[in-house]
Amino acid sequence: MSVKIRLARHGKKNYPFYHIVVADSRAPRDGRFIELIGTYNPNTNPASITLNNEKALKWLGHGAQPTDTCRRILSYKGVLLKKHLLEGVKKGALTLEQAEAKFEAWVAEKEAKVSNKKASLAQSASAAKKAALEAEAKVNADRAAELAKKKAEAEAAKAAAEAEANAEAEAPAAEETTEA
Repeated sequence: MSVKIRLARHGKKNYPFYHIVVADSRAPRDGRFIELIGTYNPNTNPASITLNNEKALKWLGHGAQPTDTCRRILSYKGVLLKKHLLEGVKKGALTLEQAEAKFEAWVAEKEAKVSNKKASLAQSASAAKKAALEAEAKVNADRAAELAKKKAEAEAAKAAAEAEANAEAEAPAAEETTEA
């Protein structure tokens, strides 16, 4: 029996959510599986991954073959690095303490990269929001100035019409006084 570590699709249409499962390679994609070892949500930025590293490491040790996407996920979470370091310990290339120290240093570096990416995304989102608000304020100011200009023109036209009407009203009254 060939065992694979692969993704099982869940979620809505056009909004996928995946379970990372250990399954027989002959089983259907979303069908029967041996064990659920994590989840993967590609809809967030950066993608959110929860993974039980010990279970994944155990299944890799038993010979489970990850699919390409799962291999990338396992690499991203450091499971493949840990497996590599443990193989080095078995062969005597390094001690368990050295392997743990290397793994912890890698995890700290990876967490720093992820937190920097989250911070830069949040900063760019706030900058975009600020720029949108400034653009909206500019449009509102232009619109208000245009309305004030139209209102002033309308008042000027109304005042001119009233002045003309007053002038016409005074002109016949003046003619009447001259006739009398």
